[in-house]
Amino acid sequence: MGGRFRHLAFFYRGARDYVTRTTAFIHGGLDAGEPVAVAVPQPKLDLLRSELGASAAQVWLVDMSRAGRNPGRIIPAIVRKFADAHPRTRVRIVSEPIWPGRNEQEYPACVQHEALINLALADRAVTKVCPYDAAALSAKVMADAAGTHPILMDEAGEHLSPDYSPEQVLDTYNVPLSEPSAEPVVLTFDSGMLSAVRALVLREARRAGLAADRTLDLELVVSELAANTFEHGGGSGTLRTWRQDGYLICEVRDLGVITDPLMGRHSVDPAVPGGRGVLLVHHLADLVRLHTWLGGTTTRAYFAL
Repeated sequence: MGGRFRHLAFFYRGARDYVTRTTAFIHGGLDAGEPVAVAVPQPKLDLLRSELGASAAQVWLVDMSRAGRNPGRIIPAIVRKFADAHPRTRVRIVSEPIWPGRNEQEYPACVQHEALINLALADRAVTKVCPYDAAALSAKVMADAAGTHPILMDEAGEHLSPDYSPEQVLDTYNVPLSEPSAEPVVLTFDSGMLSAVRALVLREARRAGLAADRTLDLELVVSELAANTFEHGGGSGTLRTWRQDGYLICEVRDLGVITDPLMGRHSVDPAVPGGRGVLLVHHLADLVRLHTWLGGTTTRAYFAL
């Protein structure tokens, strides 16, 4: 299968550069008999579909702005899903998790995803190219890309990144989360208070005007986080909820410490019970932010209003 995981950051400038080199990568995979997936924001997806013509039917096309709105979903729901579907051959993936317009709450989770993908696919026969808009993204974003990708690709071709250090990037972004800008509603809970936890989030969802289907998702997410606290977080925790920047945010803080950096991003065997709690949280929430340290873990689930 020609080696193992290759992870490249593709620095492009302008739509023509983007389309030309991305479609060349796609055609190269199709010509080699390699399955190809493309997960990019919808406007880019339209450009590539038009350029690919009839070949687009041979490619799994995914709108990253929807499927990957929460970066914590990308590994299990897109990347590993596609690689696991083709276990006996090398696959190619175009994945653009970071684009102009990602907000400041989403960006740290995007960088963490780009660092974690090196661990998640370390032993897989995957070539993954991540486009970065070098003309529109900041120098900090470009520097983070160099830290999370062992290979950089620009107009000069491919070269090794001298700044590649995904573990350091993960440490850099595992920091205490900023305090709410509004006064949160707070509940300290233990294993006998799950009904009180649910009642609080349902009340706050109604007050915030969250849609009925998303309210059910929110209730399930917070129930899973509380159950995780009961089992792994010392048996009691603190729930806070508030509205900020167009989100309803629910935070659970407990004494549990996360030792597996890919927690919630592993593929789960349907035949094996359990192990789905944090995976479900990533699947249902619009964004998940984590901070874990020796004294415990803070998890925030964001639901867009």
